[in-house]
Amino acid sequence: MNPSRWAGLLPVLLLAGCGDTAPPALNGYLEAEPVRVAAPIAGRLTTLMVDRGDAVQVGQPLFNLEQDNERAAVNEAAAKVAQARAQASDLDSGKRPEELAVIDASLRAAEAVLNQSGSDLSRQTALARSGFVSGANLDALKAKRDADAAKVAEMAAQLRAAKLAARDDSRIAARAGTEAAEAQLAQKQWALAQKTISATVAARVEDRYYQVGEWVPAGSPVLSLLSDQAIKARFYVPEPRLSQVRLGSTVTLACDQCGPPVAATVRFVAQEAEFTPPVIYSKENRARLVYRVEAWPSAADAARLRPGQPVDVLLGDPK
Repeated sequence: MNPSRWAGLLPVLLLAGCGDTAPPALNGYLEAEPVRVAAPIAGRLTTLMVDRGDAVQVGQPLFNLEQDNERAAVNEAAAKVAQARAQASDLDSGKRPEELAVIDASLRAAEAVLNQSGSDLSRQTALARSGFVSGANLDALKAKRDADAAKVAEMAAQLRAAKLAARDDSRIAARAGTEAAEAQLAQKQWALAQKTISATVAARVEDRYYQVGEWVPAGSPVLSLLSDQAIKARFYVPEPRLSQVRLGSTVTLACDQCGPPVAATVRFVAQEAEFTPPVIYSKENRARLVYRVEAWPSAADAARLRPGQPVDVLLGDPK
């Protein structure tokens, strides 16, 4: 153990011992849980906005993949939505004004023919009373008047139907088609959005795995981000001292060039024992079975720690 690490912990050790020999510090090391940033859709890397060592904020764009195909798909889906909405609106509103005008004109023409046939029948009926028109001719005029009246009724019915919307089944189908087109548009817009990836955490760019111009498979990380909150200490507690560690308890970390000792909160304690790893051992350890423990320092303290650094761990708070 490096004595310089524990210069600031001497009072703590003295108080902890109260005249007895203080328990030895445990050996551990710092490690990180980086966020590996990937796109769910494959594509060629066209833009890389950051590089190793850059600090990024939440929502900051990191990289772009080629978007030509997705943008074209969005435009096509948007056109289909417009088409489906127009068809649904047409079914809801009935015939166009121009079509209604044609039917209305036909109705007026049929009414004019009916008026004429009605006048002819009236005139011929008067002549028939005087014996100038035969009964057969009068019957023919009545039949023509009835036919013209039926034509007027038919045209009037067509005009009323033209002003109505389409049948309910057709309108329901049109609305369903519109919803399907809108859902497809949303899918295409999502795919386009996945070609521009932004940071989800405030962090530092630890590494990049692709160069601009390279093909990136779907789900393959392009960047690795390391936030201060991703640094933790891993150490192993021998079975006789396991009762000193519990979830939420505090341990103290010290390392070379780290400055004052750092408090860290225990968030993980292994449920099963394992043999002491060969790279983590101490002359003072008497038990061969140890339990893996992980503790996280605060973000402010983690800023001065580096993954891979060996640390001495004292079970307890330095304050």
